[in-house]
Amino acid sequence: MDDSTPQTGVTAGKAIDRGADDARDLAALRRLQREPAAFERLYREFYPRLFDFVLRILGSPSDAEETINDTMLVVWRKADEFAGRSKVSTWIFGIAYKKALKRLKASKRRAARELQVEVEAADPRDPADQVSDAALLERLRVAVARLPLAQRSIVQLSFFYGYSYGEIAEIVDCPVNTVKTRMFYARERLRPVLDKALDEEKRHARS
Repeated sequence: MDDSTPQTGVTAGKAIDRGADDARDLAALRRLQREPAAFERLYREFYPRLFDFVLRILGSPSDAEETINDTMLVVWRKADEFAGRSKVSTWIFGIAYKKALKRLKASKRRAARELQVEVEAADPRDPADQVSDAALLERLRVAVARLPLAQRSIVQLSFFYGYSYGEIAEIVDCPVNTVKTRMFYARERLRPVLDKALDEEKRHARS
C-alpha cells in the first residue's frame, strides 16, 4: 500500500503544471479580500471541480451549489489565515469536504445517497486499464457507488483528481495510513468486478 511511484516525463510535466497552478491560486488567495476580481477568478477556477466533487457526495445539485457557496465564503473569510503548508487546492477541497459531510449528516440522507460515478480511469497498478469494455465501466460504476462514503471519497480524490495519499489525508482530515487502508479495502471490493471482466476478455480473445 505504498503510494510512492517514480515520476515519468509525463507525470513530471503534470507536477510542474500543478505547481504553476498552485502559484497562481496562492497569488489570488493573497489578494482575495482587497481585490474582488481575485475572488471571482478563484471562484471560477474551482467551481467546476468543487461542484463535481461535492455533487458525488450529496447527490443534489442544489445542495452542491449551497455547499460551494458556503465553502468559498470560508475561503474568503480565512484567506489571510492560510499558512501555505499545503496546496491551495488541498485546503479548499478540505473545506468543501467537511461542509459536504455536515450537510449530508444534517439532511439525514447518508444511507439513501449513492454517488453516480463514471469510471473513466483506473489506478495503473490495477488491471482495469487493460479492459475497455463498456460493460465493465458500468459494473465499476455500480461497484464504486456502493462503496462506503469514506472509501468513495478517497477513490474519487485519487483517481479523478490525482491527489496523493498525503494530500487526501489533509482533505478528509485523517492519517495517511487511514487513507491507504481505505484505498486497500476499496480496491478489494472492486477487484472481483475487475477479475471477472478480465476473465471474460480472455475468453473472448481465445474464441
